[in-house]
Amino acid sequence: MEKMEKKNIDWSKLGFGYTKTDYRWQATWEDGKWTEDGLITDEKLHLLESACVFHYSQSCFEGLKAYTTKEGKIVTFRPDMNAQRMFDSAKRLEMPPLPVDTFIKSIDEVVRANAAWVPPYGTGCSLYIRPFMIGSGPQIGVAPAPSFTYRVFVMPVGAYFKGAVKPLKLALSDFDRAAPHGTGNIKAGLNYAMSLYPTMEAHRNGYAENVYLDPQTRTYVEETGGANIIFVDQDNNLVVPKSDSILPSITRRSLVYVGEHFLGLKVVERKVRFDEVKNFKECALCGTAAVLAPVGLIHTHEGDIVFPSGMEKMGEICGKLRSTLTGIQDGEIEAPEGWIREIC
Repeated sequence: MEKMEKKNIDWSKLGFGYTKTDYRWQATWEDGKWTEDGLITDEKLHLLESACVFHYSQSCFEGLKAYTTKEGKIVTFRPDMNAQRMFDSAKRLEMPPLPVDTFIKSIDEVVRANAAWVPPYGTGCSLYIRPFMIGSGPQIGVAPAPSFTYRVFVMPVGAYFKGAVKPLKLALSDFDRAAPHGTGNIKAGLNYAMSLYPTMEAHRNGYAENVYLDPQTRTYVEETGGANIIFVDQDNNLVVPKSDSILPSITRRSLVYVGEHFLGLKVVERKVRFDEVKNFKECALCGTAAVLAPVGLIHTHEGDIVFPSGMEKMGEICGKLRSTLTGIQDGEIEAPEGWIREIC
């Protein structure tokens, strides 16, 4: 495929938001089978007022990115893991799981078709990819939809948090993110709807995000509204909260591997009591959108926890984790086998 001329965009001013691009990819499920519509140009969905998604929130989604490497290739990062996570989300929500191969094909084709929108190497920007599935068929009784729509669209984005390398202020939430034995471990749209009010309350009070505790005992750290959370202890060990209701972040799992195999860190994945947090030296959020964003402070009713890494710069260990993972994604560092999928 010939290299497309890039769109005329001021990449330095690119935020994290929706931009209409040229193509999206769609498939529909009805009568027990998936039918591929393939690449389409219409950004609008045409739905019945009785569509199940409007009434019973039958929806799940994914998020991943495409990058331009140092050699000028366009690649995606571990899309097979997004495919499997969406498969698992769909099963939990009584939706027809999209075959993993179809998911990968849809990503390849929509990124290739929108190659002109993939930011150039060195801009710090990427092409964000949003696959989603909804119950699009009519359903008024409480039951799964009779038909479903899967779509992928893309947009060029900058940093998720403005000044993402500058440490963030978080607040300990009085709300729960997920119910015990609920849907916290899948990427369901309904999970994020529940977090919107607490998130906006945090923003209104001057904080970037909330930290949520386990819903059963409110003792252990879970995650934030839109990202997993990790810590570094006084011995430079990477401490990763473990819970059945935490979303299995692909970025977090990749950082764990990077910490162990690239940086030689000891990684401890375990339940983390919130009363331990004041003893950690570094804290960060991690996820596809943010990659890794440092945390400098967590506000609680008993006072602020300020990490020794401070509010001015990223901590040493988190800095190494971030630069190594982004180096792998950008093609500057050789990736573990299977992590990078070349598109064009």
